[in-house]
Amino acid sequence: MAESRAEEVVCVTGGSGFIGSWLVRLLLDRGYTVNATVKDLKNENETKHLEALEGAESRLRLFQIDLLDYDSIVAAVAGASGVFHLASPCSVDEVHDAENEMLAPAIKGTNNVLKAAKELGIKRVVVTSSVSAIVPSPSWPSDVPKSEDCWTDEEYCKQKGLWYPLSKTLAEKAAWDFSKEKGLDIVVVNPGTVMGPILPPTIGASMQMLLLLIQGCTDVYENFFMGPVHVKDVALAHILVYENTSATGRHMCVESISHYGDFAASVAELYPEYNIPRFPKDTQPGLMRSKNGSKKLMDLGLEFTSVEQMIRDGVESLKSKGFLT
Repeated sequence: MAESRAEEVVCVTGGSGFIGSWLVRLLLDRGYTVNATVKDLKNENETKHLEALEGAESRLRLFQIDLLDYDSIVAAVAGASGVFHLASPCSVDEVHDAENEMLAPAIKGTNNVLKAAKELGIKRVVVTSSVSAIVPSPSWPSDVPKSEDCWTDEEYCKQKGLWYPLSKTLAEKAAWDFSKEKGLDIVVVNPGTVMGPILPPTIGASMQMLLLLIQGCTDVYENFFMGPVHVKDVALAHILVYENTSATGRHMCVESISHYGDFAASVAELYPEYNIPRFPKDTQPGLMRSKNGSKKLMDLGLEFTSVEQMIRDGVESLKSKGFLT
């Protein structure tokens, strides 16, 4: 299996992040040659864990890019046949300068990557969006499970200062607009709250959520949560939609559509030794639970890891990395 892909080069932007590192790992396992982008080649926190991956010595090349610097992106994409665009600012914290911190890098960055892909003749681009481009969507009927047809309410986000969902929504819409106008083949993955073993030395927003919960945080992430998903499943989803030419459109990527209260209750059950806060049953008003939210990915053969397993993997990883004692 590996042999057939040894000649195929793919580019992964945001390769050093939580999902990006797993995607690079699985691509190397499959025999691809990977051009992975980082923000700073001199920062070992971005490079060391990637260079340690099996197959990295011969088939991984690292590139330093700035999403707003088109030429830096061209260098990383050159020679590739496919691109996975993961790089985007991610935060559920307060943002002081929304335009420069979140919106411009997400939207202009996406356009720059797609422009480079089009100019260099890339056959397919997988864009990492988020369930944050699906929720919050308060006007969606509460008796219908949310699906890929559902989009985040931009006005609601602006009113509430929800810059992360707004950035993911505008970036994904910009990608679809580019695809239609320029005839570039793109396909989108919309992951939920990503849990599991951490490959980088730093911790991302979704695993921070798990850590804070264990530390007693009572935030219910009303406008952010739609269901959890294992990081390895998210990486595999990217590969499945890239390799299956029949995959088109958006792909919700969650183990189930569920409430943050459901997730917190599972953590409390698995780890009674931690003082996990108790939440009301419904923490996401109007969100209908569903086991089939990710039917498109299931139809491509993805078997989702259970919530229990992703929590165990996540907690054990937080312990082994020293974030938890």
